[in-house]
Amino acid sequence: MTVPAENPDPLPYDTDIASAAALIADSTRAGILRALLPDRPLAAGELARLAGVSAATASFHLAKLLDGGMITVIRQGRHRYYRLAGHEVAAALEALGLISPGLPVRSLRQSREAAALAEARTCYDHLAGKAGVELLDGMLRRGLLEEKSGRTDRGDTSSLRFEVTGAGTKELGSFGLNLLQLRRSRRHFAGTCIDWTQRRRHLNGALAAAITSRLFELGWIEHGQRRRSVRVTPVGIEGLASTFGIDLP
Repeated sequence: MTVPAENPDPLPYDTDIASAAALIADSTRAGILRALLPDRPLAAGELARLAGVSAATASFHLAKLLDGGMITVIRQGRHRYYRLAGHEVAAALEALGLISPGLPVRSLRQSREAAALAEARTCYDHLAGKAGVELLDGMLRRGLLEEKSGRTDRGDTSSLRFEVTGAGTKELGSFGLNLLQLRRSRRHFAGTCIDWTQRRRHLNGALAAAITSRLFELGWIEHGQRRRSVRVTPVGIEGLASTFGIDLP
């Protein structure tokens, strides 16, 4: 006979999107969250500078974001570094970008930054922008991935997912990825984000994060001079073309 738990966790009736939306709705907190999108831990002082506010104001908003579960803090001695609470937060911010009005370019610096982000950037821990879109298209053209419909590995029936083909298993193994280990991850294996700069989809999930990490290790991409931007190196242009069939200028 099974004895029911005395205090079982109650099933949620729905999700409270208003509280999360209220946290993001403040312009200073939105600026802090945008600054943390590249998945690089930043100190409060740097976040204050990027958000254009005083240190005291930044500390106030960081406490709000911590309480709301949007960010986490890492302590190293006397120093504290902040980062997004996870890839789910990054995905929500990128999705909001699709339905948000664009901010007008007001300077040459902003114009160059916008162009850099559109070409190649990180969407939290995976490649985005034109380079990210081309990565997915190239993998599909070469038959390294195949699109699957229906229920995903997270039980979601509304999203598309991808599976690695036999050819893809061989190519990605040679590229340096352990696909068996990636499939054991609690994170979904391979899906898509709609890229807010390209209005087309790029690859996300554990596979996309592993590919991006490997691209950095090989020196095929490197962090750009502008925030969140990524630069494809000359060796990367050749490597991406030969491995994934991507033709980047």
